[in-house]
Amino acid sequence: MKPMRFLNIKPMKGICVGVLLLLAMSAFASGWKKLSEDGIHDPNNPALKLLQNPGEALGVLTPDTSGNEVDWVRALQNNEIQPRSYIKKEADEEILDLDVLIVTAGAVPLVMFPHKAHTEWLDCVNCHEQPFKTKAGETKFTMLEILNGEYCGTCHGAVSFPLTECNRCHSVSREEASEYLQKSKDDDTQ
Repeated sequence: MKPMRFLNIKPMKGICVGVLLLLAMSAFASGWKKLSEDGIHDPNNPALKLLQNPGEALGVLTPDTSGNEVDWVRALQNNEIQPRSYIKKEADEEILDLDVLIVTAGAVPLVMFPHKAHTEWLDCVNCHEQPFKTKAGETKFTMLEILNGEYCGTCHGAVSFPLTECNRCHSVSREEASEYLQKSKDDDTQ
């Protein structure tokens, strides 16, 4: 059995407004437009032809149903991409296979944070000691802070799947968590 640690976060406030805003914004983001038609790039710029359109670049990767429509974790697992761990220096990669159960407030399912899926992309120093303390339970955060681009929201909603995909993180029912905790205690006593 994989090791697991536990965290608690402060109660969520103002979530409904933030989630509704994210849903509205993501409705406009689906599909890849050509750069000359995206409303960002100048279609009259002669250098635009030197850039690759998103559909050409991303269309060959494992698809997803949200965000930029790429399942980046599966693209990595399928060797479709080979990201560098560091831009400016070489270092040994440390992939940590440790799940952390984050106990949330209210009736929403709990979050099982998979370190492996994250450390395949990022070095530990990207998250520890800021914004997350290494010791379980030391960092307190809310969903509102995440929606405001802090903690998990630093990447999710920016370069990773959007925060409108609630069930991708909030995936552990309280009953499952209780059973898991009991099994963990039983395993520790044997």
